Amino acid sequence: MANVINTNIMSLNAQRNLTRTQSEMATALERLSSGLRINSAKDDAAGLAISDRFTTQIKGLTQAMRNANDGVSLAQTA
Repeated sequence: MANVINTNIMSLNAQRNLTRTQSEMATALERLSSGLRINSAKDDAAGLAISDRFTTQIKGLTQAMRNANDGVSLAQTA
């Protein structure tokens, strides 16, 4: 008994195109919802590393500014 496998090439192409389109739509929706150009390392690994360093530096400078303001407030009340 021979097994026969029928393939529908047009259906396979449609499924492949649908999967690709859904993936691209998910990526676009992720970028739109976050408002960021780089959401993960797969988008731009070097850009993500630079962005992380800048974010860390900004957080450190913000904390330094708060500390300086606290020192000024302490000096004004003394």
